[in-house]
Amino acid sequence: MNRLLASACLLPLLASPALAQTLTVAVAADVRSINPGVNRDDNTDDFALQIVEGLVGYDEGGIVQPLLASKVETSQDGKTYTFTLREGVKFHNGAELTAADVVWSWNRYMDPKTDWRCLSEFDGRGGLKVEAVEAPDARTVVMKINQPNALFLDSLARTDCAMAGVTHRDSVKADGSWDKPIGTGPFKFGEWKRAEYFTMTAFDGYVSPKNDGKPDGYVGSKRPLLKEVKFLIVKDPATVKAGLTSGAIQLSEVLASDVEEIRKIPSLAVATAPTATRHVLLIQTRDAVTGNLKLRKAIAAALDMEEIVATASNGLGKPNNSPIYTRSAYFGEAQKQGHRYDPAAAKKLLAEAGYKGEKITILANKRPTVPSFPAAVVVQAMLQAAGINAEIEVIDWATQLDRYNKGNYQMQSFSFSARFDPALAFEQFAGPKDKQPRKIWDNPEAQAKIDRLTAIADKAERQKLVDELHKAVIDEVPLIFMYNGVDAIAHSKSLSGFQPWQSKLRMWEVTLAK
Repeated sequence: MNRLLASACLLPLLASPALAQTLTVAVAADVRSINPGVNRDDNTDDFALQIVEGLVGYDEGGIVQPLLASKVETSQDGKTYTFTLREGVKFHNGAELTAADVVWSWNRYMDPKTDWRCLSEFDGRGGLKVEAVEAPDARTVVMKINQPNALFLDSLARTDCAMAGVTHRDSVKADGSWDKPIGTGPFKFGEWKRAEYFTMTAFDGYVSPKNDGKPDGYVGSKRPLLKEVKFLIVKDPATVKAGLTSGAIQLSEVLASDVEEIRKIPSLAVATAPTATRHVLLIQTRDAVTGNLKLRKAIAAALDMEEIVATASNGLGKPNNSPIYTRSAYFGEAQKQGHRYDPAAAKKLLAEAGYKGEKITILANKRPTVPSFPAAVVVQAMLQAAGINAEIEVIDWATQLDRYNKGNYQMQSFSFSARFDPALAFEQFAGPKDKQPRKIWDNPEAQAKIDRLTAIADKAERQKLVDELHKAVIDEVPLIFMYNGVDAIAHSKSLSGFQPWQSKLRMWEVTLAK
């Protein structure tokens, strides 16, 4: 069935909501589960984190702040964290949140049978181990870890960990199997019809961390002003555009290539915002050709980053050669210093590298939601102009990911998911290739600095390490960061209060006019 015909068949199903405070949102994929942090992907996390909350969460700048906790205190030795719970917080079943609920949720996550995405982050396999979680009274939770770790709170706040979201024990059936999430979030779980839609409804008893109407990541004002939100699974971008135009859909992420067209539709607006996602060129340093440092430097010098980013992002993105995203508290003057476009220097470096025209293959995929292929096309043209025999091999995403995990490539046009803390941002691609072939940057000295960055909390000392690591990545060119992702969210002009943030469709503080 062609795309236009498919759109025509689906549109009658997109009935306009009968109530003004019922919002229909189009999403490209179904949720994988309704069990927070289990069998998850980013789309699943987005839904779960409107229903459950953790002790801490990220603010708009990616800094960890208290959420279900009103305050967090750390012992002098950095190994004991004391969380004081906010008063009056209730679960969706009306039960009041207590420290015992936090302990119950934590123990469930740490049971291997739960298959929590982040078990290995806290059981000692990654160095960090939570040795005890206690509830000395109804409003106090004490967590003890094996050694000081500056990333402990950040790990608790991670969205792929579902923020270690606290659920009521009634979320599981009598036999211990999962039923549905009963959390403390602004919305309650509604209905899930697989491959068609999933819904959530406002929790009238919600106690917002703040009530000033100003969203701030996951920790600001979070009032549920919509009665219901229906997430409709619509995979075809043409159908999404048709639904937005007709009013059957009030909000959806759209392709960057569609933004200009949608902005011309009188009833619609498009909100854009940078994210911590990073679009990159991976370079295999163990390859016989690309392992040559001067060749990698020549590749960097041959690339006009302004043109690459403008083309790949349809004019929405801005170059950023740093692993640190532009809105991070750690993004400063050092991070603004990147690769310099210099065709003459590229040719000189190629000669010094002894390059003889060997073929260099760039792996790319054609998923519409990432710039892998369009970026690769521009990069290939620039490398060829500099005298580099570059070719593109288009493969499906599953195959490309497998090649990435095995380190089996010369170059890849790739994307890294968001990492807020700089230690995690560097750890994502740095490490020993012998143990983890997917790692890109195998530098023991840099790894020691990343380990130090993980252990310390002092902002000035951490910034110094971040600056040094950034400079080393630029100098050694194990990969080339091109730009941060950009959210493009189209919505009805009758919608108020929505703000895109880190590709999360936060529905709190949002209203829909009648």
